Amino acid sequence: MILQNFIVFEGIDGAGTSTQIEMLKNRPEARDFLFTAEPTSAPTGKFLRQMLKGDFPLQNESAAYLFAADRNEHVNGKLLTQGNTLVTGIKEACQSGKKVVSDRYLFSSLAYQSINCPPEVPRLLNSLFPLPSLLFYFEISPKDSLSRLDDRNFREIYEKEDFLNRTVQEYHNVLSEYSEKAKNQGMKIVLIDAKKTKEEISANIWQEIKNLPIYDK
Repeated sequence: MILQNFIVFEGIDGAGTSTQIEMLKNRPEARDFLFTAEPTSAPTGKFLRQMLKGDFPLQNESAAYLFAADRNEHVNGKLLTQGNTLVTGIKEACQSGKKVVSDRYLFSSLAYQSINCPPEVPRLLNSLFPLPSLLFYFEISPKDSLSRLDDRNFREIYEKEDFLNRTVQEYHNVLSEYSEKAKNQGMKIVLIDAKKTKEEISANIWQEIKNLPIYDK
């Protein structure tokens, strides 16, 4: 099922999705948009963010279940917002006519969690979630993406070059798998060259959003 008005940004750590979402927030045309991210800022997501920092080591299958639980609250939970930030309730927001932009979604789980646990686990856990109308995937090499994270004083548990090399391959597998679903169901997949300038990428993204039938302003 496609969820109209739902837009997702995907890519490995350091690809630039968060930067582009911040630029989109600053566009006056996006004043009626809601912005969100996974893991969420709900209690389930806060625990996951601590796990990603290495504070709570978990079995890989347990992480897949927790990401899916957080996503269920994100999509199907009661609509909760803080300004233009959506905490939970994507489906309710989209069905009310709001445009919702998320930094990461189920495609992240299919890529990241398929590496260290049986791939059928994240696929089963995420099989019932709706697909977005528009998916942006930011293409970049792990070496280049990690160099962008050098200013940070910490690394999350997945931010290792060998792991991200495998994640990129899993992302490509996921995009190939979902390309047929996209054709049949109406989800548009847009590949972004993440090494272009921020301004070029931002212009490309906005053009794609404007061309969607969901954008009517």
